[in-house]
Amino acid sequence: MIDNQKLEEKIVEIYNHHYLDVYRFLVCFSGNQNDAEDLTQEVFIRVLNNFSNINSIINLKTWIFSIAKHVAIDHYRKKRFSSLIKDGFFKQIVSTEKEPTELIEQNEMKKLVHSAISKLKPNYRAVVILRGINEFSIRETSEILQCSESKVKVDYHRALKELKKKLNINAEEVIGNAN
Repeated sequence: MIDNQKLEEKIVEIYNHHYLDVYRFLVCFSGNQNDAEDLTQEVFIRVLNNFSNINSIINLKTWIFSIAKHVAIDHYRKKRFSSLIKDGFFKQIVSTEKEPTELIEQNEMKKLVHSAISKLKPNYRAVVILRGINEFSIRETSEILQCSESKVKVDYHRALKELKKKLNINAEEVIGNAN
């Protein structure tokens, strides 16, 4: 009984510690809160199904995000969305310190940035979300995407260059306006 209780506590601890980050990632990737909730549940179902292997996992966070990436890609392939990240989490972020006109301008810029991000190739989109929005390190991003660190750097650079060209603003503004 004590072993089951410790196991349950460990599962709850992992879920509570990583749920919000996984959910945010999936909202960014899917652009839909309802889909993100379902996908987040799917991620933790897969984590639970592989829980017996958890002691062999070196970096739990990157392992969980790797699962989240695969769940998101599977979902993307099934749905074949024409555009991702139209609405969602970022639309709900409102600063009470800004004037209404500033809020409108900020929301319009966010829509433009998210629209541009949604038009990127899926691997560029994933790198921008992980590196630029979720602020994962190059190493963590490479582990999640299961590619080399140099590929992450190159893809991130190219994605920001493409976004800059699409939006006609600099790369720092692109990421700043996505948050």
